[in-house]
Amino acid sequence: MVFQPPPESTSRREFIQTTLRSGLILCGAGITSTYPFWLGAINKNAQAGSPPGTTLNDLIRNAPLARYWIAANTKGVTCLACHSTDDDLEGDAFDHEENIVKCLLCAQECIVREGERGLCRTRINVDGKLRSLVYGHPISVHVDPIEKKPFYHFRPGSVALSFATAGCPLSCKFCQNWEISQARPEDFPGGFVPPEAVVSATKRQKTPIIAYTYNEPTVFTEYLLDVSRIARRHGISSVLVSCGFMNKEPLDEMCSVLDAIKIDLKGFSQDFYRRVCNANLEPVLRSLKQISRHGVHLEIVNLVVPTLNDSTKMLKELARWIVGELGPDVPVHFTRFHPDYQMLNLPPTPVATLEKAYEIARETGIHYPFVGNVPGHSGNHTYCPNCGKAIILRQGFFVTKKHLKQNRCEYCNTPIYGVWT
Repeated sequence: MVFQPPPESTSRREFIQTTLRSGLILCGAGITSTYPFWLGAINKNAQAGSPPGTTLNDLIRNAPLARYWIAANTKGVTCLACHSTDDDLEGDAFDHEENIVKCLLCAQECIVREGERGLCRTRINVDGKLRSLVYGHPISVHVDPIEKKPFYHFRPGSVALSFATAGCPLSCKFCQNWEISQARPEDFPGGFVPPEAVVSATKRQKTPIIAYTYNEPTVFTEYLLDVSRIARRHGISSVLVSCGFMNKEPLDEMCSVLDAIKIDLKGFSQDFYRRVCNANLEPVLRSLKQISRHGVHLEIVNLVVPTLNDSTKMLKELARWIVGELGPDVPVHFTRFHPDYQMLNLPPTPVATLEKAYEIARETGIHYPFVGNVPGHSGNHTYCPNCGKAIILRQGFFVTKKHLKQNRCEYCNTPIYGVWT
């Protein structure tokens, strides 16, 4: 099939709809296969469907119960589980006429009335029970270099089977994958793909890693957990690319089955998170500390957006917090912003700004800072924190040279933080 570009008058939304009808979706830096082309390869028992998509009724009919929620009328649930102390409540029990539930998966903690969904658009209240509309419904898949996630200190040079569903609890105005993160599950065609089929496809591809990425994987936590547990039994690693906005209990369970996590620390400002992402900073900081305590391999990305989170003061505060709370060895990627979604008015991040962030990180004590989204920049390499020599060299998303010997610098024998095999 020859992919034809749209006419100049085509809107971005019309373009995405056109690519969906043709079975392709733009995802990050490339075009990723979607249902039905790749679904048959993953799950030979799945029945191919036809665009424009699975209906909401179809999804609801087959949606499994979600985890991490409470119902207002459940025995033992106190009113203050949903209400604030400022609400005018009388007595110890309250009987709602409606079947209201509260989702406890992410820090939004949505109160969901019957027939409605949370902010992520993927979890729906059906007869007083919260159900997942995205379990078993990946909408995009690709085999990526692990460096694209980016993970620079987790099995560098490897590739990962990467997939996503629709939905995200945040609404970042600069989102690069807004076509799927801000979409509803029924906007996409697709059949049911059981966890076993994802792992089988990964084995057939001889791919050592499964990556949950592109949208916010927290919204398909139940699916992620099942896939990861099966993958681990087959010696396949699982990695998460996340905004870090989940609650403590689900993150504890995810840490028990994941091998590496990359968190987007979008800025070191509550005001920035509120205005630009419709979220809060504190849950993300809590998640970072929680992952660090679990000992799961952790990397951080800070997308540096001109005029919004690129001040010297904010970058210094971010670097000091990382060193003080997580330690100096966590790799930190300062990544170049490109205009997209609702922030087409801002220019790409000047390279000099990224270099400033890089130097601030080094001066603060971060051992492994990186300059991201600037191919060919020397800030893409890993340098030994002791002797300063380049020990992992990269060109784009690809490793070109390694100077490691038994997880140590080849030149001075200093241990280098990471997972190398």
